[in-house]
Amino acid sequence: MVFESIFKKEEPAEGDEFIEINTEGDDRKRVNIRIENLNDYRDVEEIQKLLREGNIVFLKIKKIRERDIGELKRSVERLRKTSMAMNGDIVGIDEDYLVLVPPFAKIYRGQVEKVKQTQ
Repeated sequence: MVFESIFKKEEPAEGDEFIEINTEGDDRKRVNIRIENLNDYRDVEEIQKLLREGNIVFLKIKKIRERDIGELKRSVERLRKTSMAMNGDIVGIDEDYLVLVPPFAKIYRGQVEKVKQTQ
């Protein structure tokens, strides 16, 4: 039959070796990425807490921006100070989002750093 030759199982050759990989004891730390809303100034405290815990935060700011630009500026300034104090990073994405990252992550802004080569 034609299909027998197509679907025939091949037995491993005598010299083939297989290595079993154990993935149960993976000690790498997981990073959480949170998507949160900044509805008013009171939400800043919760966002600071998430950032201090090591979460990457995508922050939606559209509602507060449309309602009260002054409150948005105060909120962003407080988040910026927190981020800088802990050596994190913050960046605005479009007009509706902020991204806040803890110290172990950096935001690439398109600038290439030149590395000195020693000879």
